[in-house]
Amino acid sequence: MSEKKKNLLQTGILLALVAAICAYAGSIFLSVRRADTIIPAPGLTEVRMLSEYLPALAGTRGDTEIYVFQGEEEGGSLLVLGGTHANEPAGYMAAIVMAERADVKKGTLYVIPHANNSGFTANDAGDACPLYLHFDTASGSRAFRFGSRATNPIDQLPDQDTYVHAASGQTLSGSEQRNLNRSYPGRPDGTLTEQVAYAITELIKADRIDMTVDLHEASPEYPNNNSTVAHQRALPIASRGLMYMLMEGIDIKLEASPENYHGFTHRELGDYTDTFALLMETSGATQGRVRGATSEMQALTGLDKCYELLGTTTDLLYVPYDENGHPIEERVGRHLSGVLCYVQAMGEIYPEKEIVIENIPRYSELINSSIAEYLN
Repeated sequence: MSEKKKNLLQTGILLALVAAICAYAGSIFLSVRRADTIIPAPGLTEVRMLSEYLPALAGTRGDTEIYVFQGEEEGGSLLVLGGTHANEPAGYMAAIVMAERADVKKGTLYVIPHANNSGFTANDAGDACPLYLHFDTASGSRAFRFGSRATNPIDQLPDQDTYVHAASGQTLSGSEQRNLNRSYPGRPDGTLTEQVAYAITELIKADRIDMTVDLHEASPEYPNNNSTVAHQRALPIASRGLMYMLMEGIDIKLEASPENYHGFTHRELGDYTDTFALLMETSGATQGRVRGATSEMQALTGLDKCYELLGTTTDLLYVPYDENGHPIEERVGRHLSGVLCYVQAMGEIYPEKEIVIENIPRYSELINSSIAEYLN
C-alpha cells in the first residue's frame, strides 16, 4: 500500500472515530433534555403546566408540570416544591414520591417536582457530577436526572457582574440571577428564572395555597443544615410541626426567615402572598465543598470519606457524620415526615385548613427500606 493510501486510511479511521465520539456525546447531551418519567398515584386529579399562570413560559424549558390531587372533602391546600435546585436530589425525589404515592382524602395537594425545570437540562460538569440517579423499582430500573443548581445558561445568558433583586434592590453575585431561590416574587417580563418565580407566585395567589414547603439539601458545613426556615407568619405552625418531628426521632432546628435577605421562598412567598411559607434543608454530601469525588453512589448513600474524617475528628460540621453517611432514604424521609408534620400542625391551629394525605411513607419507614419501594 502506498504512503498516500495509508495516510488516507488513517485519516478515514480517525474521522470515523471522531464521528462516533461526537454521536455518543451528542446522545448524552440530548438525553438530559428529556423529561423524567413520573408515574402519578391513582388519585391524581389533573396535571397542569406552570405556563397556565404565565403564558410566556409556554414552549420554554422553564415550563413544568404541576400535579394536583384534590380530596373528596374540602379543606386546606398545600404546595410542595421539589427541584428548586436540580442538584439537590432529596428535594425532588421527595416531591416525586409524593406525586407517585399521595392519596388525598381532604383538601388539595399540589406537587411541582421540577420547580426549576431548566436546571434539570444542565449539569455541573466542572464538579464531575453524575447525570442520573438510578432506582430498581417494581416496574424496572428508573432514572432521574441530577441537574444543576441554576438555570441552564443556554436559557439565560449572559450573567451580569452583579445581580440586582428586582423587588428589593438587594445585590448579589451575578451568577445568582439564575438561582430560582433568589428570584422570588419574580417578574412577568424578567429573565426566565424570574418568570418561573413569578408563575409559582401567581399559582399560590390564584389557587389560594394555604401552605408552601420548599425542599432542599445543604452541605454538611452549612449552619442551617437539618433545619426548617419559616416566614414569621408560619412560625406557630413550624414550631408545633417541629415538635412532632422530634417525636419521630428527627433532629431538626427552626430558623426564622431573615427579613432583610431577599429572593427566597420563605421570605418573598410569605410577604407577597397569604401562604405559610416554609423551607426545609437536609444534609447532602454532594453539596459540600470539601467532599470527595462526586458520584451517583455518593448522592444515593451519602457516604464520603472526607466528611467522615471531619465528622469524627473535628467539630467543623453542623451534622454528625460517620461511616454511615446520610443516605437518600434518610434525607427523603426527613422531608416527607416534615411535610406531613407541618400539615398536621396547620390543621390543628386552623381547622378549616385541615389536609389529610395518606399513603406517604414517613421517616421511620424509609430509613428501614429503600426509596425504590415507594416509586411506581
